[in-house]
This record gives sequence, structure tokens and C-alpha cells, in this order.
Amino acid sequence: MSTSVTEHVSREVQAHILSEALPFMQRYAGQTVVVKYGGHAMGDDTLARQFARDIVQLKLSGINPIVVHGGGPQIGKMLDRLQIASSFQDGLRITDQATVEIVEMVLAGSINKQVVASIQQEGGRAIGISGKDGNLLLARRLTRTKRDPDSNIEKIIDLGFVGEPETVNPEILSTIAASSAIPVIAPIGTSLSGETFNVNADTFAGAIAVAMQAKRLLLLTDVEGVLDQNKKLIRELTLDQAHKLIHDGTASGGMIPKIETCVSVVEKGVEGAVILDGRVPHIVLLELFTPYGVGTRISRTAEE
Repeated sequence: MSTSVTEHVSREVQAHILSEALPFMQRYAGQTVVVKYGGHAMGDDTLARQFARDIVQLKLSGINPIVVHGGGPQIGKMLDRLQIASSFQDGLRITDQATVEIVEMVLAGSINKQVVASIQQEGGRAIGISGKDGNLLLARRLTRTKRDPDSNIEKIIDLGFVGEPETVNPEILSTIAASSAIPVIAPIGTSLSGETFNVNADTFAGAIAVAMQAKRLLLLTDVEGVLDQNKKLIRELTLDQAHKLIHDGTASGGMIPKIETCVSVVEKGVEGAVILDGRVPHIVLLELFTPYGVGTRISRTAEE
């Protein structure tokens, strides 16, 4: 008898969840959602399967999901195996010629096809590409400056073959999205002269979101979201508040390009950008199909 009651309650709960999700499904129907997939979620088999299932669910719900994946830990492991030194500046990997070849091999080869296979194992159809395919993303060399605290002189930091998006040609993505397939993109760009650039996956996903006029940009990471100085989650940020967190040092390291990307895409017309904890099961569905914010959302105003 207790088993029957448990099953009955479970079904009621499931039905309630589905009914609550319906308005959100309608809200996003026909819209594009760009998801940057990376961090711990990529290295955990269970989370990877759940992520793939969520992406398939979005497609079946009439949403056009576009996946841009990272692969920093996997790149790091391969560089260590090949005994190639690597360092970071403001969360960006300094990339020389030897490193960029490994980056492309790992991202556009191994990881890209793993993500494609995971989506297809969950019943979806996926097409794996990189920013090089169809000149999807043309990039230029990224430079950063840093002020010396002693001399107060700004110095240019050479990041090597690290690029930033220059132009996006969304035609290939529009073609894929119009079909039953899901685009899975490795964040590798090319220059007009044919150079290969390693593009930060968050920045890459942001450029795609703007070009595709996405309704949402979701950045999966390994923390709850943006944390304040007391390490508490900030659930909503306006553009001004987000800028302030970078300037006052509250945001640092790899969180800086994430916040910069969110601010940039919202300024260019994306309704909202959300930094999410990829370690939480079904985090994408929780964010899009429930009324509860589960990460940090950056929008023009806190109400959007």
C-alpha cells in the first residue's frame, strides 16, 4: 500500500512539474538559447548524460539550443602529458604555436565528438563544427594591457594565439537550427590570413548568442554563480552592478571574462545572460523551465 501511495504522490509531483514548466516552454518556443558547456559537468559521466538529455529536451520543446563547449582541464592534461608549459593571464590561457595545435586537436577533435555522441545517445541529432567551418567565426589577435604597480606604466601582454571574435557568419548555424539537428561548436577561430586562434569559450558563446539574436546565454561553470565579497551567491545583476564587481576586485580570474561576456551580450540585445553551476543535475532545465533563478542572471534591469 505504501508503495502505491508513493507512486501516486510521485506521479502527482511529476505532473505538477510538467504543468509548471509549460508557460516557460511557451516563452522560449522558437527562440535560440546558447549554452556554454564546460567545467566539471564535462568530466562527470552522469552529469554529461544529464546535460545531453536536457539539450535534447530543449530541441523537442521547440527551442533552438546551440552548444559551445570548453575543455580547459582536458587541454591542460594533454599539455602536461606532452610536457608543454602553459600559463594564464586574467583567466585566459597564453597560447604559443605548439599550444594552439594541441588546443585545436583536443577541442575540435576529441571533446567536440564526445559531446556530439552524448547528445545522439540521448536521442538527439547533433552536428559538430568549429569556428573555422564555413568561416563561422573570424577572429583577431587578442591583446591585454597591465599596469605596473611600481612604475604606473601600462605594458602590453602578449597572449600568443589567443583570439577574440571579429565577425560571425551565422548562416551555417541557421541552416542547422532549421533542421532537427543541434549545433555543437568548438571555440576555435580563424583569421582572414588563415591563422588559428584559441578563443575563450565564454567569449565565443557570447559572440554566437549576439549573432543568432538569442533570448538567453547560459554559461555553465564550477561555482554557484557570481559571489559577493562574503562568498554569497548574487542572483541578479544589472549592467552597472556587474561592471562594479570587476572594477572593485570582487570578481577575479576566470570570472572576469564570464561577466564581461554577459555584459557585452546584454548590451548588444540578448535579453539575459546567466552564469550557472554546471555541477547541479539538470541545471539547464531548472533555469529555463522553472520560476526559480539558480545562478546569477545579468540583464539590463533586475526585473528582466
